[in-house]
Amino acid sequence: MAPLWRSALVVAGVIAFSAALPSAAPAQQRMKGDPALIYVPTPQVVVDKMLEVAKVTKDDYVFDLGSGDGRIPITAAARYGARGLGVETNPSLVKLARTNAEAAGVANLVEFRQQDLFKTSVREATVVGLYLFVWANVRLRPRLISELRPGSRIVAHDFPIGDDWKPDIEEEIENRTVYLWYVPAQVAGIWTVSGGPPGLTLQLQQRFQAIEGTATVDGRTVPLHNASLRGDAIEFTIVLEAEKPMLFRGLVKGGTMEPRGEETGAVSGWSAARQRPQPQPAARPASRKKG
Repeated sequence: MAPLWRSALVVAGVIAFSAALPSAAPAQQRMKGDPALIYVPTPQVVVDKMLEVAKVTKDDYVFDLGSGDGRIPITAAARYGARGLGVETNPSLVKLARTNAEAAGVANLVEFRQQDLFKTSVREATVVGLYLFVWANVRLRPRLISELRPGSRIVAHDFPIGDDWKPDIEEEIENRTVYLWYVPAQVAGIWTVSGGPPGLTLQLQQRFQAIEGTATVDGRTVPLHNASLRGDAIEFTIVLEAEKPMLFRGLVKGGTMEPRGEETGAVSGWSAARQRPQPQPAARPASRKKG
C-alpha cells in the first residue's frame, strides 16, 4: 500500500479528475426509459461510501462490472490497498482507466480489461461493485449468486438487484442510495443435527438471505424462531415445550454446518449435515421501467 502522504495525493487526484468529468447526475434521471448501458461516472463521494459500506480491506479483490474510468478499483487500491479488476467494453475508457491507475500509483494492484461484463467470471472476487440499471443487475444475479463465495459483498449505486432481493444494508448519501448485499449460503433443505437433542432434524426454506423453517424432535415439529442468515453465518432458536430456548449459531460450509466457536448462551458441540437440498425459488422478472 502507498505511504500515507502518497495516498492523500492519489485521493486528491481522483477527486480532481472526478470534477473534470461530465455531469454525474443520477443515471435514472439521464437515461429514464432507455435500456442501453452507457457511461455515467459515479461521483467520488458515492464511490467512497460504497467502499466504506462494503468494509473493503487490503485482503479484498474488488471487481467493477462496467468500470468506466476505473475510479472504484483505483480508490479501493489507493485507500485500502485492495486488489482490483475492472471490465469495460469501451476501449477508450479501458485506456483511460489504465492511465488513471498509473497516475494514482496503483497500477500494480489493479487491472482493466476490455470485455463483456455479462460474460465475466466473478469467482475470484470478494467485493463486486455495480452502477447498472435494474434489468442489468437482475441479469447478472444468477452469476453473482452461483459464483461468489458466501459472505462476499455486492455493493451497488442507485439501482437494486431487483425488487425481490432485499439489501442487507441501505444508506443514503447526497440524495443517492448505496445498497449492500452479502451473498448468502444455500441452506434450503433437510438437515440432520448432531450434538443437540437426539434425533433433531431441520427443514429450512430460503429466499435469498431470508430463511424460515421447522425443527423436528421425536415426532414433534416446532417453528424456528429468529432465523437469520448473513453470508455463511446462520442463527436460529428452537423452543421445545416446557424447555429452555436453544440458540444455535453456526457457519455453513457447503452441505455442513458447525458452531461459530464457543459463544455465551449458544449451544456448543453441534454440527449438521444436509440430507436433501431444495432449489431456491425462481426470481420474478424485473421491471424494465427504470432502464
